[in-house]
Amino acid sequence: MLAATARVTGDLDVAEECVQDAYVAALDAWTRDGVPHKPGAWLTTTARRKALDVLRRDTVFRAKMPMLVEDEAAAPEEPDEEAVADDRLRLIFTCCHPALAREAQVALTLRLVCGVATGDVAHAFLVPETTMAARLTRAKKKITAARIPYRVPGAAELPERLDAVLSVVHLLYTTGHTAPTGADLVRADLVDRALHLARTLHALMPDEPEVRGLLGLLLLTDARRATRTDADGRLVTLEEQDRSRWDRAMIDEGRRVVLDAFRTGRVGRYALQAAIASLHAIAPTYADTDWRQLVGLYDELLKAWPSPVVALNRTVALAMVDGPAAALAEIAALERDGRLDGYHYLPAVKADILRRDGRTAEAAAAYRAALDLVDNDAEREYLNRRLIGTGPPAPP
Repeated sequence: MLAATARVTGDLDVAEECVQDAYVAALDAWTRDGVPHKPGAWLTTTARRKALDVLRRDTVFRAKMPMLVEDEAAAPEEPDEEAVADDRLRLIFTCCHPALAREAQVALTLRLVCGVATGDVAHAFLVPETTMAARLTRAKKKITAARIPYRVPGAAELPERLDAVLSVVHLLYTTGHTAPTGADLVRADLVDRALHLARTLHALMPDEPEVRGLLGLLLLTDARRATRTDADGRLVTLEEQDRSRWDRAMIDEGRRVVLDAFRTGRVGRYALQAAIASLHAIAPTYADTDWRQLVGLYDELLKAWPSPVVALNRTVALAMVDGPAAALAEIAALERDGRLDGYHYLPAVKADILRRDGRTAEAAAAYRAALDLVDNDAEREYLNRRLIGTGPPAPP
């Protein structure tokens, strides 16, 4: 709806207001007349009509009061719709405007275009929700103050916006893959949307190695979706998943795409993450995973993307290669660093390594710390199960 309306208004803020007005109109009309056969089409048509009304009023205003309106704001440029055919992907490229800071581009696009709640966007950036809300407000104000128009970028402008677009699609998938909040582990709507965008982006820019890397990463990761929870919706770890139920066709496709990315010789963070996912996908069992090669890939990934989250993920592989002590030393360094404060996976990973090392009392304390931070019900239930497992043995 937002994409279709923005194409009419040429202004993202005005388009958002028209979409909101359409929802208000629906509350009234549908309560009175019933829900229409195609509610999505009804809402989109209503929003577009309201947008046209705004444009007509603006045209009348400009005709009657030309001295109060600057010429440069007369009308939006005609969008280059040939460059990006998909409505949603077009809007993502448009929102990832280089006049905004990279984080603002990605956060605003996730919120407005991808429908990710502000709290979940904040979780993706490891900041409090109030902080993210303020950043989104500042970004929207900058768009207005700097008169950044809604203009679909031409083909020549796509490469400079590509990295931000890839970040949007990756974070959209990550938010759906393990939902930050709610009862269910997976939000299938976000996962499927991200996969569609990755495939569409690959069709648009098939020779870009990082586009290939992102698509490969999503395919290889999503191939495990059916095994990540049991029949009751409880989380099942990678170690415990039934690998015979993994989607082998999706794994094969993902590996082909990743190999194509590596053949270009220009490997970035998405291709490296995809290579890590590929090693997990081909391992016959968890224990038989090539952990040493994984540590090497994580080392390369940290050079390309020096993220504390990557460093934390590396500790899991490191524990399998060099033992718990080496991994726990790295985790201690991450705790001192402070950037992962409030990130529940830091104490959760620590707890699991301590549990494997037989240090059950310390593991229990770390599980409790993780429970204080987690907001997803499926993850909370899993951590509770682990915590119970670290208790003293039952009397004979």
